[in-house]
Amino acid sequence: MILTGPEIVRQRRRGALTLEPFTPAQLNPVSYNYRLGDSLRVHRAALIDTHADHELEEIAIPGEGVVLEPGRVYLGTTVEEIGSSEFVPSLIGRSSLGRLGVFLQFSADLGNLGSCHRWTLEIKAVQPVRVYAGMVAGQVSFWAAVGTRFPYGGRFGRISEATVPPAGLLAASR
Repeated sequence: MILTGPEIVRQRRRGALTLEPFTPAQLNPVSYNYRLGDSLRVHRAALIDTHADHELEEIAIPGEGVVLEPGRVYLGTTVEEIGSSEFVPSLIGRSSLGRLGVFLQFSADLGNLGSCHRWTLEIKAVQPVRVYAGMVAGQVSFWAAVGTRFPYGGRFGRISEATVPPAGLLAASR
């Protein structure tokens, strides 16, 4: 079951979910618009090894915005701290950005119970597109969890900056 906009507001007021800062104008019928933070990160290496550590370069987004180039994955963050121990957040991109060739959360759109932080955003452009800090980038919906709950206890549930997994995490799946 997905929470409606008014139910998102009600559950936020009772403390069952976090959306901070909260702006009523960003509320939708079944979601809340999240915004892009003030910086992006990109991989320094031209070749990414899934079993190695990843150095990231940080790009501050100036007032005039930054142009996303095709062929790169950008990591950003939400402005908002988002989470809940009762409802599962799901972050997706906005269709308005998708129509411009910008795709967000193309692999990791489902959150975890108990995680509350600024979320790492996966961003890719298929053509050059200028983006701005604080712009609406996507939307988060909240889903009711059914059954026994297992709150997330991993490292990503506490990190509020754009991040990649450590080498050991992906290497463990060999």
